[in-house]
Amino acid sequence: MDPGFEADFRKFVIDRSGALFRTAYLLTGDRHTAEDLVQSALVKTAAKWRSLRDPAAIEGYVRRVMYHEQVSWWRRRSRVAEVSTGQPPERIDAGHADVADLRLVMRAALARLTPRQRTMLVLRYFEDLSETEIARLLGVRVGSVRSQIYRSLERLKKAAPELTTVREFG
Repeated sequence: MDPGFEADFRKFVIDRSGALFRTAYLLTGDRHTAEDLVQSALVKTAAKWRSLRDPAAIEGYVRRVMYHEQVSWWRRRSRVAEVSTGQPPERIDAGHADVADLRLVMRAALARLTPRQRTMLVLRYFEDLSETEIARLLGVRVGSVRSQIYRSLERLKKAAPELTTVREFG
């Protein structure tokens, strides 16, 4: 990679890595796997950096690579799930205990979803893609997307009924 392209790539990584990590975390449900997913996507993006001409399309390209990577990871049946042995404690500001409690409840509820269900919810509600766009992106039928989203929301309602009082799903 020549110096001009390398400087542009570094700037992109510095500017957008936080947003990419948030998306990856929502897709995977695990910080370590999310970091791996972002790194894999950035490596593939660096390899194609010279051919990516439209600066507005670069982040979309990286996100698409992340979605495809995540889909291929959960399609591999032989992949052994990695589990972290410990996590640093989260900081909770005084006065935000209710918000922190809801975050923990939501995190636990999302962890109960399958990777496919979590991916569908992220694409639909976080990335605001239509069911047709999700189906095309993941290579499945629209009916499959609808049923996965419906099942995911029902599972979330059962896993964390207190969340539905804050904001009704679906």
